[in-house]
Amino acid sequence: MKTKELFSLLRDNGNKELVFDYNNGVLVSANYHLTEVKNIMIDSVDCGGGTDFWKETIVQLWESPAEIGKTQYMTVSKAFQILNRVNGIKPMEMEAELKIEYGNKDFHTAQLFIDGYDTSEDRLVIKLAVEKTDCKAKEECGIPVEITSEEDACCSPGGGCC
Repeated sequence: MKTKELFSLLRDNGNKELVFDYNNGVLVSANYHLTEVKNIMIDSVDCGGGTDFWKETIVQLWESPAEIGKTQYMTVSKAFQILNRVNGIKPMEMEAELKIEYGNKDFHTAQLFIDGYDTSEDRLVIKLAVEKTDCKAKEECGIPVEITSEEDACCSPGGGCC
């Protein structure tokens, strides 16, 4: 999800509770705070010598030990106000990919990507997922590309559809 897409989602969901699902139904506790927003620039070289450059926005969530047992989640509008304030201080790149940084005693700290969301009358649930590492230079490294579906097989080189 791009940063601008999160802003739009927050703008459209007003006073609903903002809930984060970090592990297929396991929720970040209601005592979370938005503790940091990072504007990241990645300038990389992969194992095949290919270069790449991109930007990311990382929003960090932290569960306050002083508020354990809290049951009311932050509202979407409060989160939107916080992110707008941050954007006024350090402008975010709205086209940047957005990740959520989170961890607790039962879950390793990780930068999670947004894998979708659900809305109900009173909640906006942001679904997070771990992004697996991958080799970006498979061809140069001689690593076969895995075919994950029949559609991919058809449209792969030698698949016979082109």
